[in-house]
Amino acid sequence: MSVKHVLFILTNAAEIGPNKRATGYFFPEVAHPVEVFEHAGVAVEYASPLGGTPPHDGYDENDPAQRAFLGSPAMRRMAHSRKLSEVDVANYDAIFFPGGLGPMVDIATDPDVKRAVARAWDAGKIVAAVCHGPAALLGVTLADGTPLLRGRQLTSFSNEEEAGYAEADVPFKLEDALREEGAAYSAAAVWQEKVVVDGRLLTGQNPASGAPLAQAIVAALNGAQQ
Repeated sequence: MSVKHVLFILTNAAEIGPNKRATGYFFPEVAHPVEVFEHAGVAVEYASPLGGTPPHDGYDENDPAQRAFLGSPAMRRMAHSRKLSEVDVANYDAIFFPGGLGPMVDIATDPDVKRAVARAWDAGKIVAAVCHGPAALLGVTLADGTPLLRGRQLTSFSNEEEAGYAEADVPFKLEDALREEGAAYSAAAVWQEKVVVDGRLLTGQNPASGAPLAQAIVAALNGAQQ
């Protein structure tokens, strides 16, 4: 079996909102999926809108997976993430958007992100995102002119979760924005694991969903006819 390749597309935003809250990608939402992918023999590469070192938030030294990722070869590679506009996502089997509040700043509106999502989808690739990562899916129009989100089953960080976390910091509520673009949104109770698979679109609700989402991506990769 040939090695599968997943491209993580990460935020470059280090702060958000009127109070300039420090942010970035949410550390466990990279560390946990990377652990799953490495165990499964899936190759991981990294890109971001600006390239370079993506800022992070939420590191927990009591989590063995996060400790292992910190300072690992994988994290050192991420420190040199490629500029997304210089990457052809069609060369990967899947693209994956981790969460954190950072994506609500840049990933949500970046035109290179929108082009990358549309190209990956139109090329028959897996498109996946967790927590605030599904902000990447907003405003994506496919080659046939249809919005990617229309009628798609998915999840993301919920309004109820945002109310207790960053309601004063985010520019909009992700759940509402996804619904407004026609997505069939669903969520579990706050902070509970939830993964939704709708064909090649795979989404996870929150940090607890990072590893289960990665496992679902591995299953999809292994079942995909590339």
